[in-house]
Amino acid sequence: MATIMAFLMCLVITFAEFGLDGHYMENVKNAYRVAMPAAFVCVLIVRPIVMRLVALTVHAGE
Repeated sequence: MATIMAFLMCLVITFAEFGLDGHYMENVKNAYRVAMPAAFVCVLIVRPIVMRLVALTVHAGE
């Protein structure tokens, strides 16, 4: 999940910031080098919180 989301966000944000030029994919790659580790850490931190929230709001089939 972190891999896909970081890559898609890098594509969109790089396009919004710099446009589509000859260095587009190089800029995406540079952004991804920062975004992927950050996204992975965020998933590790947020996942337990989301699991608790889901458990509180969704009733298991009985």
